Amino acid sequence: ASTLHPPPNRLPGAIRRTRLKRRGMPLRSVRGTIPRPLAAFTRHPPPPILIITYLPTTPKPIRNAQFGDNHPNLEALEAVIADATAQGCEKWVCMGDVVGYNANPGECLERVRAMDIPVVKGNHDEDASGDHSLESMNPIAAEALEWTRRQLSDEQREWLRKLRMVRQVEAFTVVHSTLDQPQSWNYVTNKFDAMSNFSYQFTNVCFHGHTHVPRVFVRSARVKEIPADSVQVEEGMKYFNNVGSVGQPRDGDWRASSVIYDIDSRTGIFRRLEYDLDTAQKKILAARLPEGLAARIAEGR
Repeated sequence: ASTLHPPPNRLPGAIRRTRLKRRGMPLRSVRGTIPRPLAAFTRHPPPPILIITYLPTTPKPIRNAQFGDNHPNLEALEAVIADATAQGCEKWVCMGDVVGYNANPGECLERVRAMDIPVVKGNHDEDASGDHSLESMNPIAAEALEWTRRQLSDEQREWLRKLRMVRQVEAFTVVHSTLDQPQSWNYVTNKFDAMSNFSYQFTNVCFHGHTHVPRVFVRSARVKEIPADSVQVEEGMKYFNNVGSVGQPRDGDWRASSVIYDIDSRTGIFRRLEYDLDTAQKKILAARLPEGLAARIAEGR
């Protein structure tokens, strides 16, 4: 700061006179007010001006991972979770059937519960948490459920028992089977089955499971089925989306199925993911569950 030029009234007299003479100014101007240009040039210069420019930013998309019918295939479940995380999903919803059929009921239940996410009750969740007879079920499913009941603690079964049948999450609805009679565990396999559901659907979008087959039914002037790959939700239409199955697909494709739904763009993307099938099969056989269950997850049936 000491190298700055001081104002004229602080210069030694001889130097002031010399400088003023060179500039053609009268000497008497030394006495009196300081000329404006020099008065502004002080020992301490003004601080720099900080200019902040706010650039427009693109909002981060809100993506929900929709999955269900885990039937506790731990290897498939971990593959779905890893994929959804890599795709930027921060929210999750489970369509139920956390347990039943496969060999890791306790581990899968705890994995889902630890995520602290919306979960709806599936028919296998209800059967595993109760003490009622399973005689009306097919023998393989009944044997697996009896085994599952023995693997779960009372506290885990109570958690399953308290799951709700239907939930609304964000701007969409989730249910395991159908909205018209969720406790009856009806299957939607064609557009005629879907028709009764739409009468009870009060959001544009509903996700469900139960059949283990990815499908999309749309209602506008009429009900139709569209391919379950990439779905763009349009205003004024309703969509009933089956997310497929994580742990036991039945559409001929053994890979785990899930859906990533972008709320802002209103787009649903169906995902199919490979996982450690060999390990999942070995666990089923080691648990002495029906051998047909090990073969079934490899066939996707």
